[in-house]
Amino acid sequence: MSFQHGLSGLSAAAKNLDVIGNNVANANTVGAKSSRAEFADLYANSLTGLSAATTGIGVAVSGVAQQFTQGDIVATQNPLDMAINGRGFFRVSQEGVTQYTRNGQFRMDKDGYIVTAQGARLTGYQIDATGVVSNGTPTDLRISTADISPRATASARAQLNLDARDTPITAPFNSASPTTYHSAMSMSVYDSLGRDHQVTLFYRKTAGNSWEVRASADGTDIPGVAATLNFSSAGLGTSPTGPFNLTIPVGADAGNSMTFGIDLTNATQFGASFATTEITQDGYGTGRLSGFTADDSGMLIGRYSNGQTRPQGQIVLANFVNPQGLVPLGNNAWVEGAGAGQPTLGAPGSGILGSLEAGAVENSNVDLTAELVNMITAQRVYQANAQTIKTHDQLLQTIVNLR
Repeated sequence: MSFQHGLSGLSAAAKNLDVIGNNVANANTVGAKSSRAEFADLYANSLTGLSAATTGIGVAVSGVAQQFTQGDIVATQNPLDMAINGRGFFRVSQEGVTQYTRNGQFRMDKDGYIVTAQGARLTGYQIDATGVVSNGTPTDLRISTADISPRATASARAQLNLDARDTPITAPFNSASPTTYHSAMSMSVYDSLGRDHQVTLFYRKTAGNSWEVRASADGTDIPGVAATLNFSSAGLGTSPTGPFNLTIPVGADAGNSMTFGIDLTNATQFGASFATTEITQDGYGTGRLSGFTADDSGMLIGRYSNGQTRPQGQIVLANFVNPQGLVPLGNNAWVEGAGAGQPTLGAPGSGILGSLEAGAVENSNVDLTAELVNMITAQRVYQANAQTIKTHDQLLQTIVNLR
């Protein structure tokens, strides 16, 4: 039985070296988690029970436990790289099998799906036509590369100051003659087909606190006064009290004309040079997908050439009561095991789930220095158990040689 001690020690030490070697090999594997060999002593039981004086018969490896501690997060240049900062796993699907991973090195395949290097598709919640997240069953996330439709301008707003030192002009307005107005500003508006039209507003003082607003579209003057701005003695606008409508020609294919509101209620008349501090309008032309990224809540945001953004889906994370109960598949993936418990799904940052960091990956949590020290220790343990066998062999040889 003495040899059993040494043999079990050699076997356990070899298994420990296997675990340490695997940790060292995966020190640079993104999303990899280190493992730890756990040992248990062995005792032989008799029919009448275990005697207090019984000597153990060796050691056994009771299990290999993975350590799901946080790895270092490192920035990358790939916008689809994602790292989980905290608890949780990415949920991916491959050939109908749901897998879980911490490796956030994703890419887009030819069909627009977000996949791992092995082709497993990242899953999450879909976005409906109104931009609302459908918190149902997670499905494979797919980036739509379709153009977004244009939106005709419905309203515009400007914040500006008209110079109170200007003197009233009585000459007829003519946009080609700068002497018939004091200042002007231009803005782009869009028709229903997404075409850009250049609208210019001209301001001319007609009385002490009263200004006319004239307009032109694409270089053609629009007849009549577009609006009259009146100011108090403090230089603040008194009328109009809301937006005024402006109608411009846009061509027969877009309905001949379009009307939109212009809000100048924040205009002022102070004794300072004319200045426009803000111009906004709510229209835009057609846009093509120029890029996408994910925010810390897992929302996939598409960026378009017209300056717009659109949500494309939301990544879902999964968490388990006992992550060590997951069964490793290789390729940085796990599947549910009986001891892991049911997965809890949710958006990143919700509940106890961690947040996402886009353009980054989570490195392996292997401490290479500690593993090399553990390797030295395991080597010494192996040598010590081999010495036990050698010593018992010498004792047995002495007995055999008795005459």
